[in-house]
Amino acid sequence: MSADAWSLLLKALWETLYMVFSSGVISFALGIPLGVMLYVTRAGRIMANPLANRMLGVLVNAGRSIPFIILMVAIIPFTRLLTGTSIGTSAAIVPLSVAAIPFVARIAEGALQEVPAGLIEAAQSMGASPMQIITRVLLPEARSGLINGMTITLVTLVSYSAMAGAIGGGGLGDLGIRYGYQRFDGGIMLTTVAVLIALVQLLQVVGDRLQQHYDHA
Repeated sequence: MSADAWSLLLKALWETLYMVFSSGVISFALGIPLGVMLYVTRAGRIMANPLANRMLGVLVNAGRSIPFIILMVAIIPFTRLLTGTSIGTSAAIVPLSVAAIPFVARIAEGALQEVPAGLIEAAQSMGASPMQIITRVLLPEARSGLINGMTITLVTLVSYSAMAGAIGGGGLGDLGIRYGYQRFDGGIMLTTVAVLIALVQLLQVVGDRLQQHYDHA
C-alpha cells in the first residue's frame, strides 16, 4: 500500500477506537446501573418491585430487538439533536451507545445472578442497606463477570462501528467500503479486515487477562 493509504488506515483506526471506547464508556456508565436495577427489583430481591422490573425488562428487550443498521437510521433526529449532525464519527457514538446500553444491562444482570445468595443474606443480617449491599457485595463479587461482559461489549462495538461506516460514520468500516469495495482495491480491503481482526484479538486478550487477575484477587 502507498503512504497515502497507510495514512488513511491510521486515521480510520483512530476513528474506530474513538467510537468504540467512547460508546463503551457511555454504555457501561448507563447499562450497568440499569442491569443492577433489573436484578434488585426482581421478586424476592433486596428491592423487589415486579412492576418496575417488568417495565425495565420490556424497555431493555425492545432496545435489544432492533437491528443496529435500522436503529442508526431510526434515531437520526435524536443523534442530530445531541451532536448537531447525523454523520461523522462523533454522531456514530450516539446509536452505538443506544444499541449497547441494553446489551450491557442484560450482561450485568447475568453477572449479578452469579453472586451467591448467602453473601447477600449475610449482609442483610448485619443490617446493611440495599445500597450498601449493591456497592459492597454485589458489584465487587460480580466484578469478574462484569469485566467479561465489558470485553464482549467492546468486541461487539467494533463490529457495530464497522457497520456505522456504511452511513458515513467513519472508521475502518468506512475505509473498507469506500476505498476497498467501491474502488476495487483488494489490498486496502484485506488490510482493513486484518486490522479489525487484530483489534478484536487484542481486546479479548486484555479482557481475559483482567478477568483472570480479578478471579484470583
